[in-house]
Order: sequence, then C-alpha cells, then structure tokens
Amino acid sequence: MKLELFVVLVAVTCATSKPLNKATTGKNKLLLVSFDGFRWDYDQDVETPHFDQLVVDGVKAKYITPPMLTMTSPSHFTTITGRWVEDHEVVHNMMFNTKTNLKVPHKKTLTRSEWWDNGALPLWITAQDQGLKTGSFFFPGGGANYSGQAVNQVVVEEAGHPDDNETEWRQNIDTVMSWFTEEDLDLVTLYYGEPDNVGHAKGPDHPRRIEIIEQIDRTIGYLREAISRHGLNDSLNVIITSDHGMTTVKKRPEVDEIILNKYLNLLQHASFEILDYGGFGILTPRPGQEQKVYDALSNAPNLTVYKKSEMPESFHLAKSERLPPIVVVADLGFNLNSRFIVYVNKGDHGYHNGEMDMKTIFRAFGPNFKRNFLTEPFDSIHIYPLMCKLLQIEPAPHNGSLAVTEDMLQYNGESEQTKVGQMCRSSSF
Repeated sequence: MKLELFVVLVAVTCATSKPLNKATTGKNKLLLVSFDGFRWDYDQDVETPHFDQLVVDGVKAKYITPPMLTMTSPSHFTTITGRWVEDHEVVHNMMFNTKTNLKVPHKKTLTRSEWWDNGALPLWITAQDQGLKTGSFFFPGGGANYSGQAVNQVVVEEAGHPDDNETEWRQNIDTVMSWFTEEDLDLVTLYYGEPDNVGHAKGPDHPRRIEIIEQIDRTIGYLREAISRHGLNDSLNVIITSDHGMTTVKKRPEVDEIILNKYLNLLQHASFEILDYGGFGILTPRPGQEQKVYDALSNAPNLTVYKKSEMPESFHLAKSERLPPIVVVADLGFNLNSRFIVYVNKGDHGYHNGEMDMKTIFRAFGPNFKRNFLTEPFDSIHIYPLMCKLLQIEPAPHNGSLAVTEDMLQYNGESEQTKVGQMCRSSSF
C-alpha cells in the first residue's frame, strides 16, 4: 500500500510539476525590449557593465537567428506572432501592392492595418483576448488593428522622429513603468531604433557604433533602476532582443557593385520591383517573362536568384501569397541596385539569415528566469511560446516550440523539481 501510494503521489506531482513562480498578487508581468540592428557580437568590443551584469543575473543566448527576411518589420512580426514570414505575410519593411505599384516607406506603414492584419494574431491581441492588458511603445505592428481590435496602450513612432536621444530613451522607460504600475498592464513591448541607424550610416566598425552601444548599456542600467524604483523586481520578467544584425557594405574600388539593369531590361521585362533596398530584392515579371527574368538575373554576380516556388524550405517564404514570383538575395555585403548606384549606406542587412553578421542578441532576467544561465543559439521564432508561458496564456497557432527555451525558466522549488523529474523519468508508470 505504501508503494502504491508513493506511485500515485509521484504521478500527480509529475503531471503538475512545473508551476512558474508568481508574485503574491498574481501573474508576473512581461516587458519585451528590442534594439533594432543589435548584432550578436556588438557588446564584445565595448565596455558594457550593465550587459555584463545581465549575464550574472539572468539568461544569455550565444546568439539567435532571425527569420528570412532579416528586416525590421518581418523579423519583429515573427517575434510577436511566432509565425514564419510566409504565414504572417509582412514580407518587407515597405508596404507595397504589385498591381498598383504602391510603395509605402517603413515608418508610414506602422498604422496601416491592411499591411499587418493578415490572420496571424500578435501576442498583444491573444493576451487581451484572455483578459490581460497590453501596450506597445514604438514596436512594429503595435499601431495596427487586428480584426478591429487595437492594443490597449500604444505609442507609434512618427516618420522623421530621432532615434538616438538618450534622455528620451529614459523617458520612454518611465512611461512603460507607469503603464505597469498605474495602468496595471501585463505585457509591454518597447522598441528602440538603434543601433540600426548608426550601423547603416557609419557601418558596424565605426567608432560611433561603439558609442551607441555604450548608450544602450547605460539605458539597460537605467531600466533596471526604474524596475527597482517601481517595485517590480519580483513581478516583472524582461526579454531583451533584436531583429537582425548588420554587415559592412562592399563598395568601389574594392568590388564591382551590382547594377541589375545591366543583365535585364527591367522596364521591358518587369511590372513591379523593389531592388534598391539592401541585400534583398523582389520582382514581378511581365506575363510570360518569368523564366527569362530568372535566367537573366542568374548571370549577375554576387547574388542568388530564386523563383518563389522553388525557394529552400528553410526560408519559410515559398507559401507566401503576397511575395512576388522572383526573389533576389545578394551575397553578404553586396548591395542590390536596379539601374544605377545611389546607395549611401555603409552598413546593411537583409542578407541570408545563416550569415553570422545577421545573427542577433537575446538576454532575459526576472523572477521566472534562471541566473547565470548560458543557452545555445536558437531561432527567434521560439521567443513567442516562451512569452506565452511567462504570461500563462494559451498561445495562438504558431511555428515555435517551448521545448527550445524552457530550460532557461526558473520554477517553484527548482531543486525539488529536479528530484521529482528524475523520479518521473525513471518510473515505469
């Protein structure tokens, strides 16, 4: 009888063995912070005491891999939906329409719901549908409506807004902290446009990039002070990540830059194109011209041309209805130019997500995260189910897996859980 009772107790314990820590008042809150264009190694050649302390106090991934495409809007929307780009259909920073030739710059798309609302529910809406309150501060996608539903608290970044004002960065943190404490929000996403702008303008190897990383590090220090000041240390989990990395653009006289019109008369053979946008380009051939366009561009150096229907499965782009039939990906550091060279950026992204220069960061700390825990690299798509676990909500359909990130979580009675887990694994029932 004693053995039977023991078996029953262990079985029940195994079934319920991983409750997350909770603050005494209920579920813990979550802050997701994204620093645009923060390459995985940007803190390795800079004095970053606050980032260094995060390694001691929380979780660090060696790096994470963004989705194809390594662009701001597609990558951020993968993080907040847990869906591949072919599923959520935010397939470029620019909003476009291949039939009308509409092209809308990135920041002007931020409130255009028709670009974002394609059936894949972002975490804000899923959380709100389950009784939580959410907010978005400058985060891509946060300013749109989803089936008519808006995020509870929203601040949208306007075109032309400066991205590098450190005083404003701190004010934004203060606003977010007030959302948690005064408005009782459960989830907030906070976006910063650096170090992306500096990476584009100066290149990843420029001293100004080091200065902006130092500024980001000070901001992390201010964030942690603000969390303490608002009494959130025991109830707020924080994830810090990014959307893509950055690489140096190769230019003359070191290389011959790519001008695609040398290999194909674009005006004659294409009805729509976005080919002057970093390392990634899209093109709609005129009727009956697809093979000719593909063959001609295949002769261009330092790039790879794909028919959408034949792209590698690992890209998770082939099923997209919005993406045009021809996709062009430049070799790392080569810039795509359609007709002539007007490109001034010294750094860029949009290249293959397998390139190390496109990898980015992941840090996390708070009551539900282990301390001094280094995890192996993983794909950014797995952040979504982790966030759902932290918020204790049922996720919407997604392509990620909690199994990839669950080891970084701290559970109630961790040492006892380890013993119980061992018993569960060794039991035959």
